[in-house]
Amino acid sequence: MKHSADCSACAGMVQRLPRNLGRALIWIYRHTLSPLVGYNCRHLPTCSVYADEAIERFGLWGGGWMTLARLLRCQPWGTSGIDNVPQTTPPGARWYLPWRFGRWRGVNAP
Repeated sequence: MKHSADCSACAGMVQRLPRNLGRALIWIYRHTLSPLVGYNCRHLPTCSVYADEAIERFGLWGGGWMTLARLLRCQPWGTSGIDNVPQTTPPGARWYLPWRFGRWRGVNAP
């Protein structure tokens, strides 16, 4: 019985590995490149905080697409303001329809 519990714990760790690797890359960015670039994000929370939260909440695949959409909106002619990560999976978002995870226009102000 104990072996079964150990296997499920290992499976959970393996399943979260891509998510944790993505979050580790964001951590590295925050502590190396971000101080050099400076604070000039057009949104709150910042893009790296948004990415970290999106990947934690929706995994590397879904959160990665949300992050890509956010980064594409963060440009001089893009959006600005409060833009939080959605609490639930966007309607119609599926692993095989990844672009539906992203909010390509506007912000998610409370």
